[in-house]
Amino acid sequence: MPTLYLSLGTNLGDRQSNLKTALSLVSDKVGTVISQSGVFETEPWGYRSNNAFLNQAAAVMTELTPPEALEAIETIEKNMGRSKKSREGDYADRIIDIDLIMYDDLVIETPTLRIPHPLMQQRRFVLEPLAEFASDLIHPLLKKSVGELLEESCGYEF
Repeated sequence: MPTLYLSLGTNLGDRQSNLKTALSLVSDKVGTVISQSGVFETEPWGYRSNNAFLNQAAAVMTELTPPEALEAIETIEKNMGRSKKSREGDYADRIIDIDLIMYDDLVIETPTLRIPHPLMQQRRFVLEPLAEFASDLIHPLLKKSVGELLEESCGYEF
C-alpha cells in the first residue's frame, strides 16, 4: 500500500485541537496514519501575521490515488472551516492547511497537483517535522534525503 506524506499547519482558533481533528479526519477519510511528528510552533511563511503556526507531519498508508487523496484532503480542510486554498503566494491565516508533500516516490505535475510538493525543500516547517520520522526519505527529483534537505536549506544539522 502506498505511503502519503502530509504537512499540517494551523494558526487560528484552538491550534492543538485543529491538528488533532485534522489527523483524525485524515485517518477516517484518507488512510491509516502510521507515523506522525511532534508539534512545532513556527512563524508564518510568505506573509506577515501575529498568529504563529503549529505544524506537524504525518505518514499515511492509503488506497487512494494521489488525485483522490487531494480531493479528500481538500474536503477535510473545507469541512474544518477553511474557505480558500493558498495559490501562487497568496497566503493568509487559516484554521487548517494540509499539503501533500510526497506520495511514495511518484512525480506528478498537473494543473491541480504537484508531487513532490514544489516548495518542500524551502520550508523548515515541512522538513523539520518530517525529518523526525522520515529523515532518510529520498526526494525523487532532488535525489536527497529529507535530512539532507533540512540541513542544506535551513542550516539545521540532523
